[in-house]
Amino acid sequence: METTSGVRCPRAMRSNGERIKTQRFVKEGTEAAAVAKVAAGIQPLSGAAQSHLLCRSDSLLIIQALFKKLNLRVRLKRCFQHIQNSKVIGFSVTTILLIVHSMLGYRRLREMERYKEDPIVLRTLGLSRLPDVSTVTRRLSEVDKESIEKVREMNRDIVLAPLTAMLVSRLTMDFDGSVLSTGKFAEGTAVGFNKQKKGQRSYYPLFCTIAQTGQVLDMYHRPGNVHDSNGAEDFILRRIQDVRSVLPRAQLEARLDSAFFSDTHVDMLDTEDVEFTISVPFERFTELKDMVEKRKRWRPLDGKWSYFETRWSPKCWGEDFRFIFIRQKVKKQNKEPVQLDLFIPHESGYEFKVIVTNKKKSTRNVLLFHNGRGAQENIFGELKSQCQMDYIPVRGLAGNQLYLMSAVLSHNLLRSLQMERTQPQKRTTEKRSPLWIFQEANTIRLHILHRAGRLTRPGGKLRLTMSGNERTKKTFLDYLAALGAAA
Repeated sequence: METTSGVRCPRAMRSNGERIKTQRFVKEGTEAAAVAKVAAGIQPLSGAAQSHLLCRSDSLLIIQALFKKLNLRVRLKRCFQHIQNSKVIGFSVTTILLIVHSMLGYRRLREMERYKEDPIVLRTLGLSRLPDVSTVTRRLSEVDKESIEKVREMNRDIVLAPLTAMLVSRLTMDFDGSVLSTGKFAEGTAVGFNKQKKGQRSYYPLFCTIAQTGQVLDMYHRPGNVHDSNGAEDFILRRIQDVRSVLPRAQLEARLDSAFFSDTHVDMLDTEDVEFTISVPFERFTELKDMVEKRKRWRPLDGKWSYFETRWSPKCWGEDFRFIFIRQKVKKQNKEPVQLDLFIPHESGYEFKVIVTNKKKSTRNVLLFHNGRGAQENIFGELKSQCQMDYIPVRGLAGNQLYLMSAVLSHNLLRSLQMERTQPQKRTTEKRSPLWIFQEANTIRLHILHRAGRLTRPGGKLRLTMSGNERTKKTFLDYLAALGAAA
């Protein structure tokens, strides 16, 4: 029951049909005084009145249908079946709770108190009562490394399943790390490169994302004081093998930044018949610097970009590869005092970059393809700001890894939900943008998940009543029909 000062409270109905008396509140000094009066008069519902249950996340029924279609509950039980557990709140239930927690947009574990009595949340979890925060943290402290590996494998299966059904002919993987900072001590953290929060302990996991779906295929957890390429060779090779096992005829592509530039990575990708582009830290090689400085003739791509290319390799490499030298025309920053003269011309300069690749396409296509890897930063931004991936909840390493995987799963499942509703809406582009037009997690929450409703049981059959909005109704029914749960 919501009220504001100076207006009447909306009428409510008791279970016996008797109306609650309408009260009028007049401003007395401040608005806070009126609100305090209202709050003092609110009483909890009696047992009889709870036959009409209010819920603020009623559209979690769609998420419940998605979980059922993906058989998520059974899959998670298999991930933890090797752990002897006689507790009522098992590890699989805890993981589903963390996924729902992230989907609803909450960050800290203590914020479970905000929805602990929501009947739709309880139905989604299959519980009659939500566990305490202390219970959840205990479960996180009992998770082991084998469980994390199985959850990662389950996530890979969920991401690759729709692509396997589509028989995609080309699949693009982006590899990069992302810093997860914490202001407290946690197992496995270390002080390393941290541009935003210098000196803080952090993790530095390496991620593999799929460009066609914008989902995270897998992650390799690492402390914060390692180099980007630490453990990358084995991780990249295993992900290539995972994709090849389900899509043997698809042409695989990979995009990496300059931290991964080495002969081992280049040889491995070329040997595995993966088309790749890797940024080159050409400042480390005086030969490349001389090539750029002595070059007089650059081929124009457009009014902004120009290039030349050559076959080259560092002295320690055994094979030459295609190196593309690109310069971009930019305006130089004017560091002189600001003058109120509109007719001072802008001085132009150039920014340079080098890309090594084994692709046979034109320079323009290679440049656009490589620049498309910037979309991975958008995925990291959404994971951190909207799925709470950067939150470190406990001190144990495995518990933090499970929370991280729960955040990744919530992002992937929200993408899978939208993929279930519609067919691919775009073709493969030069930048390898997603084949679907996805909504961000916050948009899905506003349009679908955070919709108030009333759960009733007329004639012994559950019924969910929502406000009459035709667009929301259509969206709701479209999702249920796509998930095979409209009945």
